[in-house]
Amino acid sequence: MRDLPPTATLRAFEVATRHATFTSASEELHVTQSAVSHQLKNLEEIWGLQLFQRGKSLSLTPAGAALAPIVREFFLNLETTLADLREQKGRVRLKVSTTYSFALKWLLPRLPGLSQQHPEILVTLETSDKAIHFTSSEPDVAIRFGNGHYPGLHSEFLFREQIFPVASPDLLQRFGAPREPADLLRYPLLTRDGADLVPKWALWFQHVGVGVSALRESVRFADTNMTIEAALLGQGIALARSGHVEAEISDGSLVRLFDVPFPSPVAYYFVCPKGIESQSHIVSFRNWLLAESGKAEQGYR
Repeated sequence: MRDLPPTATLRAFEVATRHATFTSASEELHVTQSAVSHQLKNLEEIWGLQLFQRGKSLSLTPAGAALAPIVREFFLNLETTLADLREQKGRVRLKVSTTYSFALKWLLPRLPGLSQQHPEILVTLETSDKAIHFTSSEPDVAIRFGNGHYPGLHSEFLFREQIFPVASPDLLQRFGAPREPADLLRYPLLTRDGADLVPKWALWFQHVGVGVSALRESVRFADTNMTIEAALLGQGIALARSGHVEAEISDGSLVRLFDVPFPSPVAYYFVCPKGIESQSHIVSFRNWLLAESGKAEQGYR
């Protein structure tokens, strides 16, 4: 990297790209105007490029404009990494990926318990519905919703949810409480659109022995959280997975309809690259996660 100049020179360039004059740039850097001018001239000589058009005000040349965001990103990344390292103070960071709805409804409420048991673990939570390939820039571990088939990866079963209809007390007051599953066919039903992993009304009605030719659908949603929110607003009855409505069932803002066991055909799994599952902080996180999953599944039965 023979063309890499001193950090102070790069800093002078980054600051100058955000100012109209060398004088205002020098004030931010707490050096003289001539020092800034000298550093930038030296940088242009090192790189063999003209970076600024000099006049009454500074303006970047095409070369300067191309390099400015790269240098700016370098300093931002450096500052962020240093801040993270200072914050950790001996703690080990663990990047965890899961779906947004699972993170919001199930994992986040339980994370304070992890901090109490393992204060040495600093979790970075990332959400995505896409497959994780565990490249160097991706999370360390993942919690995935599926059938457990993850070739080439270490995976462990966590828990399986129950699927049941939920409604707001307001909706039940307006429409009356259904006495049997077939009664739901006269209610507005909220439908979660999307993949096969999404709970389907047709399968639930089949499970409880109700023949269905057509559903009285209210609105189709592309997101689980929107479906639950619509149920909270009294817009219809949602078919929910137990892990996504724990708080709402507990505080009475949603009511579970019919105590009919219907296990989800898919479950949650802990997934990570093979070999790292034995690292101490991952063992601690996995054991905590398995314990929480066991308690949750017991409550769903």
